[in-house]
Amino acid sequence: MTDDREVRRVRALFLSDVHLGMKPTRVKQLIEFLRLHDAETIYLVGDILDGWRLAKAWHWPEEYNVLTQILLDKATAGTRVVYLPGNHDEFLREYLGTYFGEIELVDRTIHTSATGRTYLVIHGDQFDVVVMNAKWLAHVGDWAYNFALRVNIAINWVRRRLGLQYWSLSAWAKQKVKNAVSVIGRFEEALVHEAKESGVHGVICGHIHFADMHDRLGIHYINTGDWVESCTAVAENHDGEFELIKWTEMVVGEPRRAKIRRPVTE
Repeated sequence: MTDDREVRRVRALFLSDVHLGMKPTRVKQLIEFLRLHDAETIYLVGDILDGWRLAKAWHWPEEYNVLTQILLDKATAGTRVVYLPGNHDEFLREYLGTYFGEIELVDRTIHTSATGRTYLVIHGDQFDVVVMNAKWLAHVGDWAYNFALRVNIAINWVRRRLGLQYWSLSAWAKQKVKNAVSVIGRFEEALVHEAKESGVHGVICGHIHFADMHDRLGIHYINTGDWVESCTAVAENHDGEFELIKWTEMVVGEPRRAKIRRPVTE
């Protein structure tokens, strides 16, 4: 079936945490999203591949090849594509400063918006104390997250038959469980501190699978979310305004874009 919707063109796209290799992902939705969006620059903000999963059990369906080819085609056509590895695809950090096809591999970079504001772009695991200091615990957390996703499949199987929309157990927990909220807050504080130390106006990251955009800590903090459940990305429009896109066409309905305006601050 052909898609006659108009391709949207933006200045920059930021997306992260696709976790290719993890079975419960939203790769088909991401393929659709990329077919309907073009950008001058695309930032792949880490954990696009899930090396932890692939090392345990190889899972590479044809749709992964389709996604890879779309990105390579965009890069060949002139889009600048920048890949910033995260903790799940950390094996790629051995190749920082090189190219895969036309795709750049870097640890961090500075993005300059159309209005001249600068943003540190980084996956963010470098500021996760569990990942950096207790990697075994990070693997336990990864197992628990995968278990929650599998439970969620069963829950949403029932919800679909009742005519209800998709519901995320892990997203609910992140918002309601006090410890999870505290961890997210500390992560944001650490990234904002690094942005201030870097002398930039904002930071764009991923890692925690919790899309958000705010100025509460004195720096424009942007988290791209994930494509395991949330189907979120961030776009910079040609006027320099950033927008958190929620590509929620998981079961039924049209995709929606959540446009978040921010006050102009210097």
